[in-house]
Amino acid sequence: MDEPDVTLDALGLLCPLPVLKARKRLSTLMSGQVLRMVADDPAAIVDVPHFCTEAGHTLLDHRREGLTLTFDICKG
Repeated sequence: MDEPDVTLDALGLLCPLPVLKARKRLSTLMSGQVLRMVADDPAAIVDVPHFCTEAGHTLLDHRREGLTLTFDICKG
């Protein structure tokens, strides 16, 4: 994937903070822009896809490297 428009560091934050921070940051973006969020909360693997579905955003990609999870979210 190309570079995202914005990167959000949610490392060290526990549920529900990664999703809340993503929601706040996405609210400042235009439709079609991409937010990359990096998190290490194990619950994010379930919470972020659910949030995207409920909020009308598209989860473009998610991957795990060790304990770090990376999500690329396109604002709906």
